[in-house]
Amino acid sequence: MDTTNAIILPGGYCNSKTSYSRFLTREVNVGDIPMGGDHPIRIQSMTTVDTMDTLGSIEQTIRMVDAGCEYVRITAPSIKEAENLANIKKELKIRGYNVPLVADIHFTPNAAEVAARIVEKVRINPGNYADKKKFDQIEYTDAAYQGELERIYKKFAPLVKICQEYGTAMRIGTNHGSLSDRIMSRYGDTPEGMVESALEFIRICEDLRYYNLVVSMKSSNPQVMVRAYRLLVEKMVAENMNYPLHLGVTEAGDGEDGRVKSAVGIGTLLEDGLGDTIRVSLTEEPEYEIPVARALVNRYTDRKTQQEQTPPREIVNLSGHTDTMPYETMEVNAFIGGSLVPRVVADISRENLKAPFVLTAVGYRYDVLNDKYHMGDQSVDFVYLGSQLPSFTLPGNLKVLYDYDTWQNLADKANKHPVYSLKSFQEASVHDPSLNLITLSNDDLEGDFFANLQINNTVVFVLETNHLHGMADQRQFFNNLQTIGVNNPVIIKRSYPVAEFLGPVGDIMHPEEPISKIQLYAATDMGALLVDGLGSGIWIDSPATPLDKLASLSFGILQATRSRISKTEYISCPSCGRTLFDLQETTQMIRSRTNHLKGLKIGIMGCIVNGPGEMADADYGYVGAGPDKITLYRGKEVVKRNVSSVNALDELIEIIKNDGLWIDADA
Repeated sequence: MDTTNAIILPGGYCNSKTSYSRFLTREVNVGDIPMGGDHPIRIQSMTTVDTMDTLGSIEQTIRMVDAGCEYVRITAPSIKEAENLANIKKELKIRGYNVPLVADIHFTPNAAEVAARIVEKVRINPGNYADKKKFDQIEYTDAAYQGELERIYKKFAPLVKICQEYGTAMRIGTNHGSLSDRIMSRYGDTPEGMVESALEFIRICEDLRYYNLVVSMKSSNPQVMVRAYRLLVEKMVAENMNYPLHLGVTEAGDGEDGRVKSAVGIGTLLEDGLGDTIRVSLTEEPEYEIPVARALVNRYTDRKTQQEQTPPREIVNLSGHTDTMPYETMEVNAFIGGSLVPRVVADISRENLKAPFVLTAVGYRYDVLNDKYHMGDQSVDFVYLGSQLPSFTLPGNLKVLYDYDTWQNLADKANKHPVYSLKSFQEASVHDPSLNLITLSNDDLEGDFFANLQINNTVVFVLETNHLHGMADQRQFFNNLQTIGVNNPVIIKRSYPVAEFLGPVGDIMHPEEPISKIQLYAATDMGALLVDGLGSGIWIDSPATPLDKLASLSFGILQATRSRISKTEYISCPSCGRTLFDLQETTQMIRSRTNHLKGLKIGIMGCIVNGPGEMADADYGYVGAGPDKITLYRGKEVVKRNVSSVNALDELIEIIKNDGLWIDADA
């Protein structure tokens, strides 16, 4: 395996040296489309119709493949669905679609053994394949623990032997919320438990000399997911393994939230060179997942091509190492850095600054009758005006940034602060007594201007990059600052030129995909730093993107990285053949009545496979229990069973009210 650029972050492997390169895994054969090794990163999605609906499954699969999907996953909850995979596969071939099928198995080893004789790959979840998940607190002696492993070996071995005989690949897919009681008893609900759960099954496969394996570590929390994959690779390297990785953030949701959360998790790992297949799990039609996934993958395909054409610049490294530790900053002006939440900067210098209504897009609604501004949970903290002077009075609690040359000539400097280059800060005749922003890049740390810079407790850095492997360049900046002994706050700034977002994202064109592309890129570039505790603020510069979209995206990235909570979070599964209600419609219905409950996390699950375990991160859960029946949860605890779907949302709201967490929307 190639570990030339391998380093270890807190939580595991990461690749952050000079240029983008992939962690080299072994090749795995999945039908006619191999993966891993030097093969392209593959795209996967999953059908949402009932697997017994043969025609519906075929038609949906065709739409997915036509959109660019390379592997199609289909649920097989029992033997009858597993057997019907043969009919689906046969008809697809008749229609000229020889796409590899992946059977999704939970709880039913007998269904897996049937499916493995039919499809190209089976996916099993160690937490519910041959192990138990009842949320029981059980203390295992070492002997009892080993006895359970031997029992699992006997139950799992028949599937492994069938896969060997039929040339079927297998994905060992651990989910954060469905770890077995046995694993939970020893490791807790942790990334360490996720990794060990998979490794136990991998070791069984290796003992049986079966190596056609893919591994995944999914969670609805991108921080947990990133840490689990990094830790998995660290452990695999230690045990001389290099199995391909399937990446995904499970239950990511829909719209902007789903895309941002997926990019924070998947994109961060792709930046580290990890990942051989990906699936973007959206609560939307499965074919809409494909262009989003393709946009993520193409970025690294293009980057590799660019690196081959133009040798990459070295990333400035003053520390002598690349392992990143959390960057603890001072607090400046009691407003940014330290333990304060990351701040959001919006550039309004290109807007028409003749009327105060322009600020609505960044969270400040002007009330004409009372001549005042109303703020919300997603009101930005800074606006950048450059050299532009507004024709109206700005809100008193909004910090305003001007280029230094303009700022120094302002008569009233209250709540207005200068933005310098390194050179202009060094040469300036006047500085703000409370807050000075200096724009610089990692490359500037080698220059004389930085070496001679008089840094004090009013300075905040605005970190830019034009490096092809920009995230790694910016990540190294934090290392370098620690080496120098500087701990001033850093605002992460990324600029995305118009040309970067022209044309279709993938093989089909979803109407919102131009906006989706900036969501994916910014969530990757900034999210990859924020999940490691780096950055005291973010600034997204994208002239092609409407201002309100940039503000929403900024807060969405902070929410997805758990850096700053500003809205309700929905942990919503993407649906599959087990789903017992219309997930898209239900998610929108729940969102419409609860989206004002800032900080609350609500899980919306189509069936018990994804709940309550996959709602481990949720405060409340809405889970399909049968036709027209819903079970309501508080955390992992069942509060009400078999509630009519007509009344279920009202009942959920009543539970939230009784817990004292409800607020009225207009409060």
